[in-house]
Amino acid sequence: MIASSLYRAIQWRRNAGLWGLFAVTLLFLVTYAVLFPGLLRLDSIARLSQTWFPLASVAMAQAIVMLSGGIDLSTGAVVSIGCVLSATLIGGTGAGMAAGIVAVLAAGAAIGLATGLVIVQLRLPPIIVTLATSFVWNGVALLVMPTPGGAVPVPLSDALAGDLPTPLLGIALLAALWKLWTLTPPGLSMIAAGDNPVGAFRSGVSVGRARVATYVIAGVLTVLAGLFLAAQTGSGDATIGAPFTLNSITAAVLGGVAFTGGVGTMRGALTGALLLPVMISVMFLLSISAFYQYVAQGVVILVAVALPLLRRG
Repeated sequence: MIASSLYRAIQWRRNAGLWGLFAVTLLFLVTYAVLFPGLLRLDSIARLSQTWFPLASVAMAQAIVMLSGGIDLSTGAVVSIGCVLSATLIGGTGAGMAAGIVAVLAAGAAIGLATGLVIVQLRLPPIIVTLATSFVWNGVALLVMPTPGGAVPVPLSDALAGDLPTPLLGIALLAALWKLWTLTPPGLSMIAAGDNPVGAFRSGVSVGRARVATYVIAGVLTVLAGLFLAAQTGSGDATIGAPFTLNSITAAVLGGVAFTGGVGTMRGALTGALLLPVMISVMFLLSISAFYQYVAQGVVILVAVALPLLRRG
């Protein structure tokens, strides 16, 4: 009983800076439901989850990197690589489709491994390395598929982007896996390396290895978003990932993830990833012009971030 009460108290404190984000997101969801009464139908929930999933995946990737004390400016380029590779490598059904999916995820892991090794071994700033590699991966994506094309097996598209909220289950699964990972020594090492690298090193943590592992996991999550986009559109596009770099950082920051590392929660990043598409949908239903949408998005983001700061003040 004491342990349970202590756990609830700790979780309440960890959510203390997120109540403003939760409130703003809930407000937009309620407004969305009022403006679009069919939102609660199963097919509408499926459509909303399909919009949420790719941003949620890259937000998780960005949050993991930021928790380790880094940042990834190559997110959009890696999403594009995941998309074009999916439209190129995934074919047929059964073992052929499974092998293609594994190959795409392995490519994401390899990209993350290469990025992490360059940052750790050469001791270069992550912002510089990932900015440079973003141009490299964009070029690779264009080499693989200069113009939109390719195809994704229909069964995969139906499974991921059909009339069932499969992406919602996928987000829940990714969140559960992250929760379990943070309970393991490697998961704790990743967060410790971002929070206090000197203290982590003195405690026996291999800080360099933990940071490389961070970029490997982020690479897998990022190409997963590209795979989903390919399944959703039924083809590949080497430029489809462009908006995801800034949006992933925005979602993570909205969720309270700090640039300094070691501070933030994954539920905050996932909520921030949900707020962005819901906010855009609400403004579209209100017939707000694109020009004012940018202004409104900036104001809402400032309010969501400022509310916990005002409360603490």
